[in-house]
Order: sequence, then C-alpha cells, then structure tokens
Amino acid sequence: MPHPLGRNPSKIIAVHINYRSRAAERGRTPAQPSYFLKPPSSLAGSGDALVRPRGCELMGFEGEIALVIGRRAHRVAPQDGWSCVGYVTAANDAGVYDLRYADLGSNLRSKGADGFTPIGPRLLDARVLDPAAMRLRTWVNGELAQDDTTDTLLFPFADLVADLSRLVTLEPGDIILTGTPSGASVVAPEDTVEVEVGSGALSTGRLTNRVIAAGHGLETWGAMPQSDPAGRAAAWGSTYKPEPLLDERIEKGLRGVAVATLSAQLRKRGLPHMSIDGVRPTRPGDKLVGVAHTLRYLPLREDLFEAYGNGMNAQKRAIEELRPGHVLVMDARRDPTAGTIGDILALRALRRGAAGVVTDGAVRDAAAVAALDLPVYAATEHPAVLGRRHVPWDTGIPIACGGALVQPGDLLVGDADGVIVVPPSLAEELIADSAEQELKERFITEQVLAGRSIDGLYPLGPDWREPYERWRRAHEDQPALPAPQGETP
Repeated sequence: MPHPLGRNPSKIIAVHINYRSRAAERGRTPAQPSYFLKPPSSLAGSGDALVRPRGCELMGFEGEIALVIGRRAHRVAPQDGWSCVGYVTAANDAGVYDLRYADLGSNLRSKGADGFTPIGPRLLDARVLDPAAMRLRTWVNGELAQDDTTDTLLFPFADLVADLSRLVTLEPGDIILTGTPSGASVVAPEDTVEVEVGSGALSTGRLTNRVIAAGHGLETWGAMPQSDPAGRAAAWGSTYKPEPLLDERIEKGLRGVAVATLSAQLRKRGLPHMSIDGVRPTRPGDKLVGVAHTLRYLPLREDLFEAYGNGMNAQKRAIEELRPGHVLVMDARRDPTAGTIGDILALRALRRGAAGVVTDGAVRDAAAVAALDLPVYAATEHPAVLGRRHVPWDTGIPIACGGALVQPGDLLVGDADGVIVVPPSLAEELIADSAEQELKERFITEQVLAGRSIDGLYPLGPDWREPYERWRRAHEDQPALPAPQGETP
C-alpha cells in the first residue's frame, strides 16, 4: 500500500479524552487536554491489516478525527490554531490493552505497534471545513459502533493546536488524533473496522482495516500480555459485562439460609471459628451475600501516616478496586475508637456495586451510612477519622476481622445475627445441608406450636424420624414459613 501521507510525520500526538460522551463513559471530565505520543512507524493506510499480537485478547478500536498540520505551528494563539491545520482525515487509534499495564502511561507498547494508526483513505482540505460541524462514525462488521459530532468536543481543534504549540513545535505533516467518542470497544481476528469523517457533502470515505492474528509469538524478553477485570472493563468500555464474582445459583442459595444455620453446619465440619465476632448491622433487615475484598489497617504511627495515609491510600484504592458483588472486609484490629469508613466512601462503594461492608472497627457518619441501600456491619459508631488510630496499609491480602481469618475470594453471609465466612469450596454442600436443617427446624417449630414437648423432638430423635419424613414429603415443595433459627445442640 502507498504511504497514506506520502511521507512519515515527525510525530503523532493523541488526545486522551475529548468527547463528552467518552468522558461520561469513563466517569471523569478533564479540565485540560492530556496527550500521549505514537511513533510514526505505527502509521498505516486503508486496507492494511491490524495485527493483534499473539497472546493478546483485548485489541481495541477507537475511531477518531485526525488533523494533519499544514504549516509550522509554534506558540500560536487559539484563534489561529485552525489555520495551521492543512487536512482532516479518518483514523483508528488502535491498541492492545493487554500491554498497557507495562507502559506506565506512555502507551508505547499498547498503542505504538507497527500499523496501529491507520488513517485515510482521503484527505479533506481543512480550509473548506467547519471544525465544529463534523461527524465521526465507526462500524464494526457493518454495524454502527460510534456516532458523534464535533459540537460535543471538550476541547476544540484550534485549542489543541494552540495548547500543544506552546511547548512543542508542530511541523507540516504532523498528526493530531483528536480523541474518540463513546462506543470504542474490542475487536477480534476477522473483524473489520471502518471509520468515516464527514462534513456536509464532503467525506473521507471509509477507512477500512481487518483484524488478523499475528503469525508469530511475541518474544519473551520483554513484558508479556496480561489482562485483569480492570483492563477488560477499560477495553470493552460501555459494552463491558464482567463475569459475576459469584455464581447466581450459589448466591441465591446463601440468601435462602440463615447465618445461624451456616454456623451450625460449619461447626459440624470442624470449623467453629468462622464468625466475624463483635459486629452488628446498621440495617438489621438486610441480607448480606458477597465475595471478600480485603483491606488491612495497622496501628497509627505518625511518622508513617504521611507516606501511607494520604492521597490515594490503601483505603481509597480498596474502594476503587471493588467490583459488583464484592464485600469490603476491613481488619481494624478490633479497635472501635476511630472510624474506618464514612458516608462518602460507603456511597462510592455502593456506586461501585459493592454487596456490603464489614469492619471490626467503627463506622462514622453512622446515620448517613445506615440510610444507604448497602449492608454495613461494624463494631460500633465513632466520630473520629481513621487517622486517630489507623494507618491504611494494604489490600487484597488475608486479614483477621473480628477474630476470623478472611481471604480474598471467601464468601461472606450476614443477617441480623452477624456475619460468617464461608469457604467457596464448601458453599454448595453447605447450602444443601443448611436447607435440610432448616426444613427440620420448620417441622419442629410446627410441633412445638402444636404443644409437643421438645424432649426427643429438638434435636430430632429416632421417634420423630418417620413423622418428619412423612411431613417432609408433603411439605418440601411448599414455601418455607418463618422458623426460629438457632444452632442445633
């Protein structure tokens, strides 16, 4: 294929976020534009293949409007910025999110590979275009994925040129990728991506590139592809549907049994120390079921608090790491004399999809926390911030909470009686045996209501086995009635 510009630009500069729709999708609106560089060797044309490196699963497309600088721009004012643009064309700011972790913000490996910046197929003369009246559309396999107009830009094109030229001289042929609207997502080998920029009757035509798999493995002497839930969420954008942390059948089963029953079943299996002691719910009517994400506090040391307690500390990181279904479990060493979470972070946990919060320390802003639709268990309430007693230290490690060892990934179940830790490997059999136990207790309750003595009845003795089995066959398909929940002697 001929070079899309006839010659390599001296630089390709890409804008991170520049459309209101993309800012809403990402949950942040920048006050100023930010940029990254792509090497000129990443340039490609319409019809060229987009090669996904072997081992990568998250190849992203981003339809963009590309500005091609027409005359040298050095310290130009915003009102003169557009006059420095020679041409406009379509671009695809492609990349692989599997390598972004290793770039420390540069995007060099993740977005700078050969062929990762296709542009074209036609250049539109900027002199006849209205920069505020352009339309950008992207299709994947013929289906429209992105559709936005430049009247929704956060930073107009002329402002980008002026901003960059304060410190970087823009030479003729340099390219500015002006940001992508919402809808950017992931493509796979054999998918075809098409991008078109238009203004009135003028059009670049469709920039067309098919994704193919690399025919060779990635050499192992550098960073290798890896992905995690955060990377997949960033790559898939608004179309991301993460795998649930907890199987729906397991979650439903755990919601159907009482914590006291689970405690009895765990004790029968030689696990009597699974309850998180000393915590009580802010909303006693709520049921808590979720997967543990852990946070550990250490005792306050004033000389270390500045380094560990300020900024995006472990407490705030733990909140931002929460996924739908997570329970934030905090080790506060059973110290109730300072808060470990307040209303703002509890609200953020709720917005992140958290299933609940458990701390063996205190909660502050207690009334506001209790008003949230979020199960929260704490030792007590206290008005002081965590810096009175605690240093937030680390997340995602085994901790002690209320005397129980909690590992990331453990299951937490809570009700008015408290919170218990359920090993994931035992969940299915615990649900089945707990349901059986509660069915027996329902039978026993009915007999006690009828005036029967508990002698030989509770726990169920030999004389009651046959009556129970007859009752069970007649009632096992009927909805359960409330029954006292307690640990069977």
